Amino acid sequence: MEIVKSSGERVKFSMSKLRNSLKRSGADDDLVNLIVDRVQDELYQGISTKEIYNRAFAILKKKQSISASKYKLKKAIYEFGPTGYPFEKFISAILEYSGYTTQVGKVMPGFCVKHEIDVFAQKNGEATIIECKFHSEEGRNCNVKVPLYIHSRYLDVKKHWDAKEYLDLHFGVGWVATNTRFTEDAMLYGKCAGLYLLSWDYPKDNGLKDRIDRLGLYPITVSTLLSAREKQFLLSRDVVLCQQLLHDKFFLDHLGISDSRKKRIMKEIELLCNC
Repeated sequence: MEIVKSSGERVKFSMSKLRNSLKRSGADDDLVNLIVDRVQDELYQGISTKEIYNRAFAILKKKQSISASKYKLKKAIYEFGPTGYPFEKFISAILEYSGYTTQVGKVMPGFCVKHEIDVFAQKNGEATIIECKFHSEEGRNCNVKVPLYIHSRYLDVKKHWDAKEYLDLHFGVGWVATNTRFTEDAMLYGKCAGLYLLSWDYPKDNGLKDRIDRLGLYPITVSTLLSAREKQFLLSRDVVLCQQLLHDKFFLDHLGISDSRKKRIMKEIELLCNC
């Protein structure tokens, strides 16, 4: 059975991929089997991956809402759009929970020109600059032009840094972070040039989805109870993580949310942060 990806590419349907993604969401075996059987019964030639996702998500939301929130992780990051700024804040927050101190939008001098760096991070005496490439549309990948461009900016900043001899802070490798995937050429160039590439599923077992699951740092947009307007309000206040809302509940007061609904939302957030 062939299915159509968001990029338009036709591929063979993989039941094991569907099963694994459902298990990653925390759904129990009985629920996974139920969804897999239902999807399998409703498959047809040329069905889109979006339609398969929608059908699986609908069942999850009805049966096990927290698993539904985790299952929509990739889609939730797309909801950061249309600008890339919330994604930069999200990457910064993930790094901070991994022991880095960070600054977003830091202007740094290069040897030739100044550069506005998406995320400047420090840890263990090493400085790192991270450039973020956010796509708000599914099916778009980062081609080789992205690391090529970012590498040239990195080299300009590094040349100035080395000339100034910041002895107390070593200048480490440059990073490129994206919410989608890198093309094969982009990964080859990154490896050759010494850039650290971070995408949805790269590096293997340490990609964006792995880090989020491991650290429990889910974006606020995974919530199935908050409306799109409410999510955008929180993002505009730099609340990008469920963890942040857990400590800054007062933001919900500005949205005029009823006490009963607020309790349901906070219960969902607590479960996501503690699962």
